[in-house]
Amino acid sequence: MPTITAAIITFNEERNIQRCIDSLKHCVDEILVLDSFSTDNTLDICKENNVQVMQHKWLGYSQAKNYLNTHIKTELIFSIDADEALSDELQNEIKQIRQIGPTAFYSLNRITNYCGVWIRYSGWFPDLKVRISPRELTMWDGEIVHEELLLPKDAKCINLNGLLEHYSYYSQKEHQTRADQYSRLTAIKYLERGQNASFLKPYISGAIRFLKMYFWQKGFLDGKSGWAIAKISAKSNVFKYKELRRLKSENR
Repeated sequence: MPTITAAIITFNEERNIQRCIDSLKHCVDEILVLDSFSTDNTLDICKENNVQVMQHKWLGYSQAKNYLNTHIKTELIFSIDADEALSDELQNEIKQIRQIGPTAFYSLNRITNYCGVWIRYSGWFPDLKVRISPRELTMWDGEIVHEELLLPKDAKCINLNGLLEHYSYYSQKEHQTRADQYSRLTAIKYLERGQNASFLKPYISGAIRFLKMYFWQKGFLDGKSGWAIAKISAKSNVFKYKELRRLKSENR
């Protein structure tokens, strides 16, 4: 029967980590946390729940996950974020995969809770994420932001039906701030790749992003939340290419 460790990266996750731990404790063998020196109650909550914690300076998303994985001994690794939790159905499915064996990868369908509302359109759902993998085949890759699990060409991937609940943003202000942080990191990545952006690129890109999310991906069916998501995503896209232009100008 294969064993499984839930691997979590944290930094100041006191509002989320308890929910995440509670959803994991009855369906995995071990929970292992890599913390980047949180200053809130994250560590205390982990200790109260007998969760093993290591601390290390921030390495970036992919490198942090790869570093954490080197300390795991079980046959399967479940990579989960602190602001995520397992539905009851998903918990039962993870218990059952032990009967299948450790040779497969497993993808989970993530659904996002946005300011208290579950989002089912806007390009945010369905949102398949490969998160459970054999330890010896687990390797993350990514430049600065948006880490990706590398899958072997002949990898067998099984889709689970239960939902991975993602408690993403508690306010629209938080969404805008984090979206701009990702956009800034992406602009740096584009600069390193030598990409350019014309004067009109930020505005054209922003308009296309809004139209795509709100109309083509049916964000209007998410009500006021769909409007907010499309608007903030569009503004962040404008910021991304403006930031790229600024960085290019500074590096001439």
